[in-house]
Amino acid sequence: MICLGLEGTAEKTGVGVVDSSGEILASVGNSLIPESGGIHPREAAEHHANNIVPLINEALTESKLSLSDVGLIAFSRGPGLGPALRTIATAARSLSLSLKVPIIGVNHCIGHVEIGRLTTGAQDPLTLYVSGGNSQIIAFDRGRYRVFGETLDIALGNCLDQFARSLNLGHPGGPQIEKLAFQSDNYLKLPYTVKGMDLSFSGLLTASIRRFESGESLEDVCYSLQETAFSMVTEITERALSHSKKKEIMLCGGVAANKRLNEMISIMAEEHYAQFYQPPLKYCGDNGAMIAWMGQLMFHYGQVQKVEDTTVIQRYRTDQVDVPWMKTTKNHLKLPPDILEKGAEANIYQSEWMGQEVVIKDRISKNYRIKEIDLRLRKKRTRGEAKLLHLAKKCGVFTPLIFDINKDNNSITLEMIPGYTIKDILDRSKLMQIKVICEKIGEKIAQLHNCGIIHGDLTSGNLILKDDEVVFIDFGLGKISDLVEDKGTDLLVFKKALNGIHYNIAEECFQSILKGYRKADDYDEIVNKIEEIEGRRRYTSDELF
Repeated sequence: MICLGLEGTAEKTGVGVVDSSGEILASVGNSLIPESGGIHPREAAEHHANNIVPLINEALTESKLSLSDVGLIAFSRGPGLGPALRTIATAARSLSLSLKVPIIGVNHCIGHVEIGRLTTGAQDPLTLYVSGGNSQIIAFDRGRYRVFGETLDIALGNCLDQFARSLNLGHPGGPQIEKLAFQSDNYLKLPYTVKGMDLSFSGLLTASIRRFESGESLEDVCYSLQETAFSMVTEITERALSHSKKKEIMLCGGVAANKRLNEMISIMAEEHYAQFYQPPLKYCGDNGAMIAWMGQLMFHYGQVQKVEDTTVIQRYRTDQVDVPWMKTTKNHLKLPPDILEKGAEANIYQSEWMGQEVVIKDRISKNYRIKEIDLRLRKKRTRGEAKLLHLAKKCGVFTPLIFDINKDNNSITLEMIPGYTIKDILDRSKLMQIKVICEKIGEKIAQLHNCGIIHGDLTSGNLILKDDEVVFIDFGLGKISDLVEDKGTDLLVFKKALNGIHYNIAEECFQSILKGYRKADDYDEIVNKIEEIEGRRRYTSDELF
């Protein structure tokens, strides 16, 4: 069967033709180039309306087919710009009705993942998807693709585009910044904002613009912006890899065309003994082939829609979609025997200290980062973690004892905590027990927050249950703050981590955490802030069209 796929979530109009075996017969498209400013939704819609018919004809010519050969229509249902989505959906409905063939609205983000799997042979990858409108870390677990981490404000591609637009570098901004960055190796210190497996680009964008306005060379600012932003997304990918234990890493989306980002992700994958994949560049950006292939997958598993049910969803979440065609691989990362754990922060080794069993947390240099960023982060996080481990104890929260701090190689020697990680316990416990443990975790988080301590990387892997006591480890991303925003973000980081790896009990666990967290100062304000932060997305409406 032949599927015709229509893409039009933003400025790109794309049409693809894919058969049921996965052979891509055609993929054509063109993009709106704004004269000034960003992409205006109505202008994008007009661009789609003017180009969709010629592109359909071009795709059919390339595939040597006619409309009568088409047996299925697929289109991007979201996420995207409302007017643009509606235009493509209208075209898809018209084709479906006139040809009397089934229609399927698909998730744009999952389309990127699936075309990547199709063209690379990756089986069950952890995917870094970075584009103008989206920045997500995606992995499959229990019937759906889960979002392990994402931007809390603007997307990576949007950050680069806005910077370029502010300096009249043209659109899209990424390629222009990449060229200029190649002409410098002078790093200017810029904000580096990682929050667990989430990140934020708005502060980095503002600081980069101000650096240029203060007289710094354009090449130096572009180099520093690119190195900082790419180090951030590589780190959260590394953090998600450590949490999910996937054996494959895939990079996709429009920003994947950047050679430096490709290099950084591939270096990180190699250092974690994981396989690295990237689709051909023509399938990294938005394209009609990925929509057609998604249509084939959904049709094969009976996910056909009635025309009246093909409303578009501007904020169509990746984790809203059932993906019955996917299976979790049993192949996971295997580390050398001398390494207990390998995370984004450090390698963990077992050792002895004056006759006691200890662990050494060694913040090794990350080869994907330039030395200026790498050394600054390793020093800051080593010193900060040591301080927060001590302060947490004073607040009544159990943490490992510190035996030694080596400032020369940025390592900490810590007490070995006997017990099981909360991650292991949640995987094998009954719901009633899980609720009790999660409530206890909430109580301890409240104690930390009441003392102004933000953990920064709350995951089930960073908590250990020892004799019915919850022990908090890994404060590398932590800080001192009394801001409601920071406390809400801290809890949201945990909620997302639970959804990523413990989806079947995540909601019950998190509600129990909030029950225990009631002892927190400003409880109501903090919980409301979680909901507010969750609502911050690249697109601004949940309305259906």
